[in-house]
Amino acid sequence: MNSVWQQLTLANLPLSQWQSGSYLLNWAIGNARSWRQSSWLMQWAEPLGFVLLALTFAMGPFVNNTLVGVLMAAGAAFWMLLTVSDDRAIASLTPIHLLVLLYWGIATVATAMSPVKAAAFVGWSKLTLYLLFFALMARILRDSRWRSWLIAVFLNVSLVVSFYGVRQWIDKVPPLATWNDPTSTQADFTRVYSFLGNPNLLGAYLLPAIALSAAALFVWKGWGTKLLALTMLAVNCACLRYTDSRGAWIGFLALLVVFLVLLWYWYSPSMPRFWRTWALPLGLGGLAGALILGVALVEPLRDRVSSMFVGRGDSSNNFRINVWNAVIDMIRDRPILGIGPGNTAFNKVYPLYMKPRFTALSAYSVLLEIAVETGFIGLMCFLWLLTVTVNQGLLQIQRLRDAQFNTSNVEPESLNLKSNQGFWLIGAIATLTGMMAHGLVDTVWYRPEVNMLWWLMVAIIASFYSNRQQEDSAFIESK
Repeated sequence: MNSVWQQLTLANLPLSQWQSGSYLLNWAIGNARSWRQSSWLMQWAEPLGFVLLALTFAMGPFVNNTLVGVLMAAGAAFWMLLTVSDDRAIASLTPIHLLVLLYWGIATVATAMSPVKAAAFVGWSKLTLYLLFFALMARILRDSRWRSWLIAVFLNVSLVVSFYGVRQWIDKVPPLATWNDPTSTQADFTRVYSFLGNPNLLGAYLLPAIALSAAALFVWKGWGTKLLALTMLAVNCACLRYTDSRGAWIGFLALLVVFLVLLWYWYSPSMPRFWRTWALPLGLGGLAGALILGVALVEPLRDRVSSMFVGRGDSSNNFRINVWNAVIDMIRDRPILGIGPGNTAFNKVYPLYMKPRFTALSAYSVLLEIAVETGFIGLMCFLWLLTVTVNQGLLQIQRLRDAQFNTSNVEPESLNLKSNQGFWLIGAIATLTGMMAHGLVDTVWYRPEVNMLWWLMVAIIASFYSNRQQEDSAFIESK
């Protein structure tokens, strides 16, 4: 059974053998190495790549999507330049990359088979841009310094976004649209949106900020930086509360549970037997009790949470249910490869299925959106990609945890600096879980401000991948 799981998750995939024997791969990667060796600019390739990434994440919440797209396109072009000019690009290939490539291939076929090919090509182009941007991140973040610096850039930007959102709540800013059911007791409740213009979008943006700021508490050294991380965590959580986004709250709960479970797993080898057994159930039980108490005592929170369970009695719920029914009909008509990727294709086809007065720009569920765009083949591939990504993250957490608590033959200081990076993995896996939980009932996941954060989490996990055969070979050569 374990062997079947390892094959399914590509845990023991012999990438080094395949890489060395692939003529196409060796021809495409590194064939311009002589040019790079003579280029003064390319001697600074990794710092330049980091600057492109940092600019994209720093400007993302504050500028229009067109400029973000230009920055991402520059990053994608730079990745291709790095790939053709550096032999080391082969070493950065992971099982996650193979599944990303497979998903892109399915989306390409879905585009070619789409009933609205021109519209699907627009969505395919955007998807290609995101995936190339992921490839650049996975390449640059293999260096732990750039990984930590890029996360720090994002966390500081998210602090500005969150602080402005909290300020909006204090000032009781008016809504930009009708976000609340006008017949509910929460009709006049302030929902903050910060620089992103939509509370649900802001809630999705804050999920990775919360997970990574919690991880920073364990990674960053010194009381000053830890205090900064704690401030970030508190402000991000407060801002998430004031978004009043039910989907983001669901994502936050999923994120919190996964983060606590992985935190317990990390420290369990050093715990006394009693706490190793009872810390997790006591912690989760205490969390559940705190949530129940909060819902019971805070009336606005109680009203908002209860609206999740009234079905069509809430206008937002009723709208989503009607959209989901129409989307299911779309999937039923094209179940294999869907209508092609992107909201442009969706907007061409959805009017043929929608109920009157229920216009929509998306399926309001990430899994339904993937199914309607790329069919069940694309959905299965995406779920496979998600499984492989999380499994790779768990394997690397186990590797770093074992190194942390087995220090007999390693210098403690250098090992501690390396293994502490494992908390970024914990934050990334918790974020993926939270964003998918949110994505069950919304599709803000597709907006650039959020989607590039999703691929950042995937890239963080991919950047930790270590090919054991390559490590063993290097070890033997060093002897």
